[in-house]
Amino acid sequence: MSSNRWRLDGQIALITGASAGIGLAIARELLGLGADALLVARDAGALEAARDDLADEFPEQRVLGLSADVSDDDDRRAILDWVEDHADGLHMLVNNAGGNITKPAVDYSEDEWRGIFETNLFSAFELSRLAYPLLTRHAVSSIVNVGSVSGITAVRSGAPYGMTKAAMHQLTRNLAAEWAEDGVRVNSVAPWYIRTRRTSDKLSDTDYYEEVIERTPMRRVGEPEEVAAAVAFLCLPAASYITGECIAVDGGFLRYGF
Repeated sequence: MSSNRWRLDGQIALITGASAGIGLAIARELLGLGADALLVARDAGALEAARDDLADEFPEQRVLGLSADVSDDDDRRAILDWVEDHADGLHMLVNNAGGNITKPAVDYSEDEWRGIFETNLFSAFELSRLAYPLLTRHAVSSIVNVGSVSGITAVRSGAPYGMTKAAMHQLTRNLAAEWAEDGVRVNSVAPWYIRTRRTSDKLSDTDYYEEVIERTPMRRVGEPEEVAAAVAFLCLPAASYITGECIAVDGGFLRYGF
């Protein structure tokens, strides 16, 4: 079989939440496979630093950045206008941007839970719809949504976060079925605890960390690069007959009984 099945040379990827953590790891993984990367994040300073580092690491490829808030409709439209200015369509969209506030369900204000929905779910739906004309310019293209184990089972994420991730997994299934005939594959990944800046506070609590490890058969938390590898696989030509799927990147967490 051709080694090109395991490469992304000449393809263009749009990655949200790309300035740090899982998003940055995804950008690096896709660049390593030959793709060009269009990076979006809210924090302009962090985004510029990430873009500069990646551009130095992959001098043969294009690495562009745009500071934007995916929860804002005007910003979402600006992102796609920016993509059109710099690329002939899209081959990959990775909906990675997300956020959370963890509270008991009765303690959320309406603005808080609606904000979680805007950032995590509505952004993925709207960006996918806006990107559709660009994705269908090519015979084959793909969307990967970064979900969570909290969208599959109850964890201590807070109800709104779990709700948005569950809906994101269902969005994946619906779009996969609807857009298959257009050559757009749609898949998702569901990480458990991954070592990022966002999880560092919780994981620094020794008792909490031990509880996490106790529920994880592999007895460790994951690394951003391990999520990025799963995302990249789903984007590859080698995954050409996979759509509507969710890959858990969880060290066995979801399969652990007693």
